[in-house]
Formats: sequence, C-alpha cells, structure tokens
Amino acid sequence: MSRVLFPTHDSQPFIAELRQRVAEYFESRHLSSKANAAMVAKTAILFGVTFGAYALILSGWFAPLPMLGLAMLMGAGIAGIGFSVAHDALHEAYSGSRTVNRLLGWSFDLVGASSYLWRILHNIVHHTYVNITGHDDDVAIGVLGRLTPHQKWLPFHRYQHWYLWPLYGLIPLKWYFFDDFRDVLRGRIGEYPIARPRGGDLAILLGGKLAFVCLAFAIPLMRHSPSAVVLCVAAVSLIEGVVLAVVFQLAHTVEEASFPMPNPETGRMDGRWAVHQVETTVDYARANPFITWFVGGLNYQIEHHLLPQVCHVHYPAIAGVVEATCREFGVRYLYRDTFAAAVASHYRWLRRLGQPTGS
Repeated sequence: MSRVLFPTHDSQPFIAELRQRVAEYFESRHLSSKANAAMVAKTAILFGVTFGAYALILSGWFAPLPMLGLAMLMGAGIAGIGFSVAHDALHEAYSGSRTVNRLLGWSFDLVGASSYLWRILHNIVHHTYVNITGHDDDVAIGVLGRLTPHQKWLPFHRYQHWYLWPLYGLIPLKWYFFDDFRDVLRGRIGEYPIARPRGGDLAILLGGKLAFVCLAFAIPLMRHSPSAVVLCVAAVSLIEGVVLAVVFQLAHTVEEASFPMPNPETGRMDGRWAVHQVETTVDYARANPFITWFVGGLNYQIEHHLLPQVCHVHYPAIAGVVEATCREFGVRYLYRDTFAAAVASHYRWLRRLGQPTGS
C-alpha cells in the first residue's frame, strides 16, 4: 500500500490552538479529561444489563418470545459496552492508568472482537485515513456495498439503500470468526501491514475467541436446544451489528462528509490532517442526551477525532469550544440536529452511490 502523506507546512495553528483551549477548559474547572463518576456508573449499568440479560437467558425461565427480547437487549448492551467502555479504554481515554485502560479494553475480546487488532484498525488506520478510499477500512465493506464515490459501482448497488441495513447485522459474526483471523494470517488489515500479535497479545486474542465461543455457544447449549442457541446468537448479532454499523456510518458515510483522495503522483493530500478529520466527519443529535449516553458520545464524532484521548462524557461540554475554534480558523464544522436526520442522510447517500453516476 502506498503511503498517504498530509501537508506539514502550516499544519499546527488550528489543532494546537484547539488543544490549548480544551486543556484550559479542564484546568479552569479542575476537572480530569478522563472518566468521572457518571462514567463509572454508566460502565456498571452497561455490564449489568448485558450480563444480567445473559444470565436470564441461561435461566430457562422464559418462553421463546421473551428470550428473544432478552437476546436483543443483550445485543444492544454489547454495542453499548463497545461504544462507551472498550472504545474509550482502547483510546487511553477512560483512565490515566494504562493498566485500567488495558483491562477494560479486553471487554472487546470477551465479546468476540480483538482489542489488539482494533487498536490498529481503528486507532491508527481509521483515525489517520478517514474516508480515504483504499486506506480507511471502515468504509470498505467489500463488493456488497458502495460507500464512497471512488469505489467500483456494480449493478446490484442500485438496491443497496434497502438491503445493506439488515446485512449490517452480519458484521459482528463475520468480524469475529473470519476477519480477525484473516488479518492475523495475512499480516495486514486491508492493504495496511501490521505486526502479528505475539506473546501476551496473541494469548489475549485467542483466549478471547475461546471465551466468546464458550459464552455464546458452549454454556448456553448446556441449558437450551441448538436451535434456540442459534436463534439467540443471531438476534444478539443482528441488533449489535445494526447498531454498531449505523452509529459509525452516520458520522462518515453521509451526504455532507467529504471523501478526498491523495494526489496519485505524490501520494499527498491537499488538506491538513486536523482539517481532514473535521471535514470527513459530521456530528448529529447533539441535543439528545439519550443518544449521547448510549452511543458513547460518538454522535460527537468531530470532537472524538480531534481529541480521542478525552473521555466521551466530556464531549457535550467541549463541543462549543471545538465548533468555535473551527469557525475561527475557517474549518467547515457540520452537524445534523437529530438522529433521524442523520439516518435519512445515510439512506440518501447509499441510494445516490447506488446509481451508476453516483458520486
């Protein structure tokens, strides 16, 4: 994979000023930029709901329909843990302690993903190359979907604005059982070369996969029929996948976001890195406290991309600082007022790119 470079000249004033203003916000209020009591309580609630639902499923006390409801609740809980706890921890945003962040980051492994690969896929690849086709793996879902105007169009993409939504629900199982192993064996994520995990990292990756198989299949099979277990796993995956995919897509694959490409001869981007982060990203539903709580502040995606080591519970408070700084430096800062408006924008973007002339 050819390396993408961002301009170095005149690259510091905007991001340096923003970081200084945000630091002053925390210092003037004697606040830590990491998790607070509300975040700790939220962590307990999410783990309690998720594993409480799991325990009730194992109990065998319920008829099939309530069991299905518990599985869907568990899927939403897993998505919430991913958004709010593991995501912050793997960005070193949850705590000032590397040990605490590492332990909480392992919750990704417990539910089937790989914290090791996520740190590379998300923290490095996505956060560096947002919306750059061929480099940002988050906008590459294979031939089934066209998410950027630079991806190849295929005739069945005409219908992607309908069929992709349920297919998002298959992403977790594909990710857990295929993508992670493929990336380790190939030594790369997409075209981005990675160091294969060794020692403790490899043990955590494989141990997490084994724990997930035991929790998702082996233990439930001691209490329920194979068909019931498969149905519950499918329900968990469907809810988890749709929620995870939609929340991330609403920030990047929408009409307002940009999809710049490097100069094919030099491999250089025209825009500065920090500006690129803002203009490829769109906030949404900033005034909706439930959405902000559940999605781990990822509706404040601009703030997250510029300040990934700040715990998400602080995003609503610092969003005004970020927006004002963007306006002052002439950086385009965009947001949708509601979650529904963001969903509609993603739908229209899928429909637009599903056309042979879509761009």
